[in-house]
Amino acid sequence: MNEVIAQTPTLSVGNRCSVTIVDIAFGGEGVARVGEFVVFVPFVLVGEVVEVEITEVKKRFARARLLQVTQASPHRVTPLCRYFGDCGGCQYQHIDYAVQLQLKHKQICDLFERIGGFASAVIAPVIPCPQPYGYRNRIMIRSQWDKFKQGLNIGFIRADNRLVVDIEECKIAEPALNEQILHVRAHPPPKGGIKVVLRVAPENWEVPRDSFFQNNFFLLPKLVEVARQCLKDGGARFLVDVYCGVGFFSVELADLVQGFVGVELDQQAIKAARVNAAKRGHANGEFLAGRAEDLLPTLLDRFSAADTCVLVDPPRTGLHPESLEQLRQTRPRQIIYISCHPATMARDLNILCADGVFELVKVNPLDMFPQTAHVECVADLRLKSMP
Repeated sequence: MNEVIAQTPTLSVGNRCSVTIVDIAFGGEGVARVGEFVVFVPFVLVGEVVEVEITEVKKRFARARLLQVTQASPHRVTPLCRYFGDCGGCQYQHIDYAVQLQLKHKQICDLFERIGGFASAVIAPVIPCPQPYGYRNRIMIRSQWDKFKQGLNIGFIRADNRLVVDIEECKIAEPALNEQILHVRAHPPPKGGIKVVLRVAPENWEVPRDSFFQNNFFLLPKLVEVARQCLKDGGARFLVDVYCGVGFFSVELADLVQGFVGVELDQQAIKAARVNAAKRGHANGEFLAGRAEDLLPTLLDRFSAADTCVLVDPPRTGLHPESLEQLRQTRPRQIIYISCHPATMARDLNILCADGVFELVKVNPLDMFPQTAHVECVADLRLKSMP
C-alpha cells in the first residue's frame, strides 16, 4: 500500500494524499490542489479535509477517488440512497439541500462571468424544488451482463466507470417508477445492452413515447410562471417557440399573445402538440415540423420581429450557430432562452449579446434536478435600442 504523501509537485496513479477542498466545480467535483496540480474529487464539500487516491493524472490536473473524510463540513448530511457514491445519477445527496441551492447559484454565476462576461447581479437565487426526493417522472435504466455473478445488472451507469450498478430503487424517482423498476427486475431484458425507459405520463398531455417532456412535475408550475412573467414583461404580441416538443410552452403561453408558432423536428411531437393545443381551445397558433434554422427567418418575417418573442429550449449542446446568427440578424423584440446546461447557455448568450445587439435582463435558475449537479435556467434577453 502506498504511504500517505504530503503536497508534492508530481503525482502518480495510486498515490494517496490528504487535501483540502477549496471549491466545487460545475458538474459536482470538488477542487483541491497538490503542488501545481488541480485535483478533482467527487462527493465532497468546500472546506473539507479528505484523504484521496489518485486515479488519473493529466498534464495540468488529476482526478482522485474519495477514501475518507477526515474533517467534515457542517453541511454534510447522510445520503438517503444506499447506492449513492456508486451510482452516477446523483452528485449532491451528501449536501444539505439549502447549501445545494447556494452552490448551484455560485456555479452559474462563475460560468456566466467566465464564459459570457456577465455580472452575477443578473442571476436570481435558485428556485427550490418543493420535493427534493421522489421527483423524477422519467428515468432510463440499463442492463449489462455481469460475468462474475453470471447474471444481469439492471440499473444506472456507475459514477467511476461505464459499468452498470445493480439497483432495486431510485430515491429521486417518483414512487410509480420504483414500482416499474421492480417489474423490470422481475421480467428482465433477454440480454445485456438493452435500455429501458420508465415514465410517469403527465396528466392531460399527449406525449409520444420518445418525445421530450420536463422531468419534474413538482416544479413545473413555477417554470411556467417564470416563462409567463418574462413574456409579459417583454410585451411581445407574437411567440415563436423553437424546439417546442409537444407544445408545452406554446400551449402554456398562448393566452398571452395574438398568435404563435411552434417549431420541432420530431414529427410525432408536432402531432401531439396540435392535440394538446386543441384540447385547451387554443386556435391562435400552429405547429410546424422542421429544422429551426430553416423555418426561423420566414417566421420572423411573417410576424414582424419587432413584435415577436422567440422562445428557445434547445438540447444540452445549445443553439445551432446558424440559428444564433439568424437571431442576431432578424433581431426579435425578445428571446427567452431555457436550458439545463448553464455553460452552453452562457456561451450562446455571449454571442447573442455581442456588439450590443441584445441585453441580458435576468436569469432565473430553477432546481429541476435536486441531488444532482444539473440545474434549469430561464434567461430573458431584450433587443437593445440601436443608435
